[in-house]
This record gives sequence, structure tokens and C-alpha cells, in this order.
Amino acid sequence: MAHEVHKRIEEARAEFASLAEENERLGKLSDRTAELLRQTGVIRMLQPTDFGGYAAQPRDFAEAVMAIAAADPAAGWVAGVVGVHPWELAQMDRKLQEEIWGEDPDTWVASPYMPNGVADPIDDDNFTLSGRWPFSSGSDHCKWDFLGALKGDGSGTSMPVLPPEVMHVVIPRKDYQLIDDSWDVVGLCGTGSKDVVVDKAVVPKYRTVTQDDISNGVAAQRSGRPEALYKLSFGVMFPLGITAATIGICEGALAHHYEIQQSRVSATGVLSKDDPYILRAAAEAASEIEAARVQLIEGISRIHDTIAAGGEPTLQERSNQRRNQVRCAWRAVSALDEIFARSGGGAIRKSSPMQRHWRDAHVGLQHMIHTDGAVYHANSLHNMGLETPQGMIVVV
Repeated sequence: MAHEVHKRIEEARAEFASLAEENERLGKLSDRTAELLRQTGVIRMLQPTDFGGYAAQPRDFAEAVMAIAAADPAAGWVAGVVGVHPWELAQMDRKLQEEIWGEDPDTWVASPYMPNGVADPIDDDNFTLSGRWPFSSGSDHCKWDFLGALKGDGSGTSMPVLPPEVMHVVIPRKDYQLIDDSWDVVGLCGTGSKDVVVDKAVVPKYRTVTQDDISNGVAAQRSGRPEALYKLSFGVMFPLGITAATIGICEGALAHHYEIQQSRVSATGVLSKDDPYILRAAAEAASEIEAARVQLIEGISRIHDTIAAGGEPTLQERSNQRRNQVRCAWRAVSALDEIFARSGGGAIRKSSPMQRHWRDAHVGLQHMIHTDGAVYHANSLHNMGLETPQGMIVVV
């Protein structure tokens, strides 16, 4: 039986699709699109039940994100990015959870996690934070932001400690500025992934967590939450929503391609439905995109089920999931390229949803979690039983 959120998404699918062009024009999600996301409950799927969430299976979350992204890539992307943050917040100090969700469980938190700032300790309980972070997706509709930062040495000069220590810092909207003209891009325009600027904001220690504690399961153990969901590693959970959105975008493009080919006549007068080459390419692409979906969902489900049964996934198993997650995105977008090239000249018109999905899918591949080099390198070392450089372990 489908999760109740899936049913609401299906009911709203046509409206999501109808708003996609407006979102692209605005350079952010429209208020109505944000309201639809709230009504579906997708952002609360990984949120703990004691704060109004579902604590859902990760596969249910991934499938919800795919369904939204198929209708509107920008909305699906925001759902995938913003929707994973409640999973990490559930592992942080309960006082912070009360601040964010205590009065409104539909409060959203944006990010980026890249350590573009320095969190300098000013005493035992507080830091001061400064920096500038690009790519804060959905930030216009969020009241808080997750920011990556290097821990400072406490000298007041914004010098990081050595060796570097990466922190995740959560700050309220009053403590940062969004740069409105900073999101000028060729794809995923409607995500509103603007730059965030922070200037000497004071951050209490309880609003921070080290990346090592999140990645190594220390924060999950400290949180005391019994659900297997919160014991999954950051390296397999954080990429899930982003890759799910990318696959969903490709699924939406495939649906548009089939719609185009039903009545399309080529310049040579041949009906697409009578062209075996177009039909073969479409079928092959459909299989590749479905393979991407199945592999992503099966992998995260297997790791979740191992934890739920009292086991602990090995580093090699987590590395295999990370490898497959990256490959799923590239496989799906490569399949999209094959059908876009055979969709005809009409597909490149700005009035065609096909071109938006094509652009958005390629921008989705630009996210750092889809960079394959280090992931594949580390995975090969894991599978050969060789020592993996410490810096590569963080990716799983």
C-alpha cells in the first residue's frame, strides 16, 4: 500500500506540472508550489513522529521525491534537498528540534553543507560564524539554514584548527541574508538556490554537530531514537533525495517524450509510431531509467532493513550503495539524452516541458554528490580489500 503522502502527491501532480513554468520564471518556487509541498507532507516524511513527522521508510521518501520531480523538476529537487534535513535534525539536540518544530512542524530548513565559513568558538557554549555559501535550495521558503563550517581556533582571526574539523551549523533566518540575484543558471532555475551570507552571527553550541559525529553514527546513538531510519549513515542518506529527484526528472522527460511521439511526423513524413529506431531508443531509455530507480531504492532499502534487523552495514556495503547511487543518476541522464535527441525540433522550444526536464537533469548531475571519481576510486579499493585513504571514507 502506498504511503499516504504518495496519494496526496498523485492528487496534486497536475497542479505541480502546471506551476513549473512559473517557478522557472520566478527563479524560485512560487508560494503555491511551496504550499502544495506542505500539503503533501513530503518534507515531513523523514521527520520524527514526536514532532509531527512520519519517520517513513527511506524508499517511501525517495519515491515521493521522484513523483514530484517528474511533474516539476524544481519542486522535486527542493523536496529531495529540504526533505532530508529533518533526518539529521532528529539526531541533534532536542532543544534545537523544539525551536524549529515546537510551534510549527511544517517549518523548513535549507542548506548547503559545504564548509565555506568558519565557526570560531568565543566561549565553551557559543561560536561566531561568518561566510558565504552558494546553492541554498528552496531558501525563500525556509526559516532556518544548515551551513557547513570549519571549526575556528578561537583566536578571533577566523583561522581554522588543524587538522580541519568540519561542523554542521543551524542558524535562524534573522541571522543570515539571501542574495536575490545570485541564482542565475541554465537549469533547476525554479529551485531558488541562492547564496547565503552570514556576518558574525552568534551560534549556541547546541545548534551545531560535527560532520564526523553525523557520518560515524555518534549523533544517532546520542539522540536515543530507536528507529532504524536515524541510524543510517549520512553518506547514504544525504544523496538519496538529490539522486531521487534527478531520476524523477528523467522519468518525467520520458513521459513527455512518449506524448510527443504519439502524433509526431518527421521531416521525411514518417510517423514516429512507425519508426523502429525511435521506438527502440525509447524502450531502451525507459529500461535504463527504471533500472536507475530500482537500484537506488533496492540499495537503500537493503541497508535500512539490515539495521532494522539489528545488524550493521559494512563499510563495503555502504560504499557499494554510494557507488550505485552515483551510477543511477548518470545512467538515467544518459538515457534522457538518447530520447531528447530523438524528440524532434519541437522539444527545444521553451514552451516544451521536455527541454526544461533535459536542462534540469543535467544541472542535477552537477551536484557534488554525483561526482563519480572519488566515489568509484574508494569503492574499488574497498572491494579489493585495500586500505582506503581517510579522506575518502567520508563519502560513504
